[in-house]
Amino acid sequence: MIGRSVRSAARALGTAIAAATLATAGAQAAVPTPSPGEMALGDPRAPVTVVEYGSVGCPHCAEWANEVFPEFRHKYVDTGKARFVFREMLAGNGALAAAGFLTARCAAPDKYFQVIDDVFAQQAEISRVGVDALARIAEHAGVSHERFVACLEDKAALKALADRTQADAKAHGVEFTPTFFVDDKRLDGDNTLENLEAAIARARAGH
Repeated sequence: MIGRSVRSAARALGTAIAAATLATAGAQAAVPTPSPGEMALGDPRAPVTVVEYGSVGCPHCAEWANEVFPEFRHKYVDTGKARFVFREMLAGNGALAAAGFLTARCAAPDKYFQVIDDVFAQQAEISRVGVDALARIAEHAGVSHERFVACLEDKAALKALADRTQADAKAHGVEFTPTFFVDDKRLDGDNTLENLEAAIARARAGH
């Protein structure tokens, strides 16, 4: 049973995150450069890097994560053909996104993508049930109840998250999520595996 302290932390988080939206006014598209806080999967020496600007509070991101990412990862990341970089955004349900990312950062580094995958898979449940569902995800990743509460109450970590996501959005012209770059090229059109495969092929041909 989730304690009152977790619910209090969740309410405080929702209030704190209200102003931390995707900030893109006047932004211009730019070549993605290494970003503080980005997380990655795959071989750093892979010939192509795919960057996703995504939010665990964004339904479109969840759809891509649940329906497209597993095959993309199996075909490209696990085989060393592409490196996948994930950059956090606070789009969609901002409070859910912030809580989800804080939970992922709270887990061990090798559990980060496990938490992200679980949040995407259970996004609707988290929206319906609230912090109880997120706490179960944290427990599954080996995060104790006490540490989970402390992570949701970490104001410095929340500010760093909000500042980082807003800086990334402005620097790279990100106006919506998910947004993908394949090497230095923004992915245009639908975020289908076929479209992504074509962009990867073009990037490899250009090397």
